[in-house]
Amino acid sequence: MRHLITGGAGFIGSHLADRLAARGDEVTILDDLSTGTRANVEKLLADGPARLVTASTHEAAVVDELMAGADTCFHLASSVGVKLIVEQPLDSVIRTVRGIDTVLAAAAEHRTRLLFASTSEVYGKGADRAFTEQDDRLLGALTTSRWSYATAKSFGEALAYGYTRERGARMTVARLFNAVGSRQAGAYGMVLPRFVRQALAGDDLTVYGSGTQKRCFTHVQDVVDALVSLVEVDAAIGNVYNVGASEPVAIMDLARQVIARTGSRAEPRLVPYEQAYGEGFEDLGGRRPDCSALGRLTGWTPRRSLDEAIDDAIAWQRETPTRTGELVGLRPLAPPSTEPPQQGRRVSGSSERWA
Repeated sequence: MRHLITGGAGFIGSHLADRLAARGDEVTILDDLSTGTRANVEKLLADGPARLVTASTHEAAVVDELMAGADTCFHLASSVGVKLIVEQPLDSVIRTVRGIDTVLAAAAEHRTRLLFASTSEVYGKGADRAFTEQDDRLLGALTTSRWSYATAKSFGEALAYGYTRERGARMTVARLFNAVGSRQAGAYGMVLPRFVRQALAGDDLTVYGSGTQKRCFTHVQDVVDALVSLVEVDAAIGNVYNVGASEPVAIMDLARQVIARTGSRAEPRLVPYEQAYGEGFEDLGGRRPDCSALGRLTGWTPRRSLDEAIDDAIAWQRETPTRTGELVGLRPLAPPSTEPPQQGRRVSGSSERWA
């Protein structure tokens, strides 16, 4: 099989690339390296089973050529993390929407099987029960930045459903709930790698808000299991599936787990949301998925614990402390290009050069 992974040098994408390459498939990674990093896929490129095309999903000519040579596409490229979205809302939304439009149109044109990675953010505000895929959604005001991201991802879902129903495309949507594990950088607002960095440094763990808000954290390898299984089942085409662990964890409890597993003497410290994010943020309380539809279809269920994910994150940061993005802070995104797509792109991990 030949796979195209957009955002494949990022956290989830690089683990997915590892999995597909390990079983002997051909993997092409399309990533502009704005939030992903070459270090995540360096071994794959050196060993030869994968190639990296350093370009944007906005570049229609590049996307079209890569899509024409792929059996499946996993569209993971997107803005990353609450911090980035709140601080750079316009660029985040524009980049996400333009990338979705370009990639899904190419997949429909070439009849390429596509998995669109959506987000639990589309459900909006939290509820006392687990969300199912057909539940109504309650979003906050669009003047709050986080809801503009949810709207952008909802646009992608609408395109996927429309292309499938009206154009005969083969697309599936996966709504991801808080993937965690190794290679996840905390520079963009991800809570677990931030906690791990602080604990290893002996700093207090900054818990935003009251600490009672709950999330369901899913080991990244379980997420990869779900994504791979979904593109291999034809019955998934045209449908949406939640992907996430079902046990909610309070953020204060997560902080205490990290402290215990690192052996740190740090303490949790509450920080008001307005101090952490400024304007443009609204907390959710809690959010958890009902993944029974995915389980019925593929037999998927999370197999790895939160402790395993924490341990993986700890081991990775201990091994690669300068690669986590934590020490350099938040990298600003380059403005979305308004220039015509360039026709040539260097392909890493391969001698190929396009003309």
